[in-house]
Amino acid sequence: MTLEGTNTWLLSAPGAPTAVVVDPGEDEPAHRAAVSAALAGRTVALVVATHSHPDHVGGLDAFLAEHPAPLVRSGGGPGSADGAVHEVAGLRLRVLATPGHTADSLCALLGTGELLTGDTLLGRGSTVIAEGGDLGQHLTSLRRLLGLGAQVLLPGHGPARTDVGAALGAQLEHREQRLAQVRAAVDAGAGDLAAVVLAVHGPLQGRLARAAESSVRAHLRHLGVELP
Repeated sequence: MTLEGTNTWLLSAPGAPTAVVVDPGEDEPAHRAAVSAALAGRTVALVVATHSHPDHVGGLDAFLAEHPAPLVRSGGGPGSADGAVHEVAGLRLRVLATPGHTADSLCALLGTGELLTGDTLLGRGSTVIAEGGDLGQHLTSLRRLLGLGAQVLLPGHGPARTDVGAALGAQLEHREQRLAQVRAAVDAGAGDLAAVVLAVHGPLQGRLARAAESSVRAHLRHLGVELP
């Protein structure tokens, strides 16, 4: 579900005494220790939470207790609004509201062209439209990111990428294809959610099955179809 794991990004201009930390991760002491070591004596000037899933921010409170700093998160107060700009750690960071994967998803664009996407766009594969997410908003968010002209993708999962436009375009195309598959399953007579999931994804179990159900449900809502 998380590819190689959840990425915590440390951002700082060369020689700057401070850093920005994006998604401190789960409540895991070993991970916090690794982040602290990677800071190499720099002070945390800003923490950014791309969304509220625990693999990204489960350890947020513990991290802030060790590294007190202003927090940017959706609905998180001053500096968190869409379009807010932070001049920090020798960098210029612009906050972007990008709901879809979750209602509270946000991204951040650096003035040097790096785009931090959380789970709005992964380093490979496609993100799940989680409970509380919205496919229409997700498509709108992807199109917005496509228009930014970013040069490097720094995702919440998977590797960094330099083919940002291709990655965003491929994800938009994938979503349109998935919509067509869900529509075709309904038109072919799939009478409930489980039948659509089976037709689109094949047999799945455990967390993958639940993720597929959440994603298919989001596609059905987008199509205006209600199934038990």
